[in-house]
Amino acid sequence: MHAKSDSEVTSIEASTPPRSPRRPLYYVQSPSHSQHDLEKMSYGSSPFGSPTHHFHYHCSPIHHSRESSTSRFSKNPNGWRRMQRKYDEVGDEVAAEDEDCDGEDEKGENGQVRFYVVCFLLSFVVLFTAFSLILWGSSLAYKPRIIVKSIVFENFNVQAGMDSTGVPTDMLTLNSTVKIFYRNPATFFGVHVTSSPLQLHYFDLKVASGQMKRFYQSRKSQRIVMAMMQGHQVPLYGGIPVLNGAKGGHIESMSVPLNMTFVIRSRAYILGRLVKPKFYSRILCEVTLRGNHLGQSLNLTKSESCVYR
Repeated sequence: MHAKSDSEVTSIEASTPPRSPRRPLYYVQSPSHSQHDLEKMSYGSSPFGSPTHHFHYHCSPIHHSRESSTSRFSKNPNGWRRMQRKYDEVGDEVAAEDEDCDGEDEKGENGQVRFYVVCFLLSFVVLFTAFSLILWGSSLAYKPRIIVKSIVFENFNVQAGMDSTGVPTDMLTLNSTVKIFYRNPATFFGVHVTSSPLQLHYFDLKVASGQMKRFYQSRKSQRIVMAMMQGHQVPLYGGIPVLNGAKGGHIESMSVPLNMTFVIRSRAYILGRLVKPKFYSRILCEVTLRGNHLGQSLNLTKSESCVYR
């Protein structure tokens, strides 16, 4: 376009007939930013970070929205990174809180499990102890029944002799057998039976002794037990004056009062060896040795013959 003066323009406008108003022109203006600013704008506005050229469309309704959306990132290119970093920090804090909550939940669950286990063990111990005490108390009602039925003096002999130190004295030899009745009335356990040595005394002088064999008696059963008592070359030292006539062969007229003592122990094992009721029977029987009854059975079932404690 050639430059013209104001007068020429005025004259031309006056001579020119009036025309209809022209439509508004739209200008496309390329950005005057430098290459560095273009890279920043392209980085902030492009979703993929690729450098692209952007144009501003003036007098367009889309212009302000594009400018507002891109200006936030073009003005501050590290804004997205800071937002991402803050988001990561918040995520880490939330994850740490979740881990703490999970740890607390696990601790709570473990505590509940331990509490239930302890309660179960205590309940089991209490119930088992109560059950054992009930069994023990009920077993005491099943005391074994013991009866000394009879005794037989098989051999009796008195002769002169010497003791182990060479002192001359009367020596006694005696053999006898005792018959014992034993019954276990228990309905749910058996018993193991032993006894102390069976002894025959003339006051404080022991003239014979023996041992009963141990045995096992099942529930609701009974048996007859035989035990032997013997005395071999027992020095008397004049302790039994009624035996002075026996040396001369007058044994038939002899009568010697004797005492037989022993203890029978019965033990039961219930629930293995956890419940062990014990029964002790102390027996004292008074018997009379008569020379004319040798080899005969003496009945001891009379009430005054034996005492059971």
